[in-house]
Amino acid sequence: QVQLAESGGGLVQAGGSLRLSCAASGHTFNMYAMGWFRQVPGKEREFVAVISWSGSNTTYADSVKGRFTISRNNAQRTVYLQMNSLKPEDAAVYYCAGGITYGTTSSTFRYWGQGTQVTVSS
Repeated sequence: QVQLAESGGGLVQAGGSLRLSCAASGHTFNMYAMGWFRQVPGKEREFVAVISWSGSNTTYADSVKGRFTISRNNAQRTVYLQMNSLKPEDAAVYYCAGGITYGTTSSTFRYWGQGTQVTVSS
């Protein structure tokens, strides 16, 4: 059982940076893989990044690799997504998610935050 709440979304110019945070509550966070997904109207939810429960393993979508970094601080019960060199196509609602297995599909994750809007202007 875990509850997730994203923050840090907003408006940024293309080429700029933004850092998203996901605060977790509950008693199983430290054993959960944590991921970030994004979604725009009319499209399916898209995988962005995932990190293992220990923080030792990460996987990124090809579209963000080299620009985004996922990290976690289990003591603070927080997951981060550092987004650099933002592009207009990165604009979306970003969701954090938690699950007991390490995966890159929505079905892998049982718990979801409510999302935070990221807008990128050109």
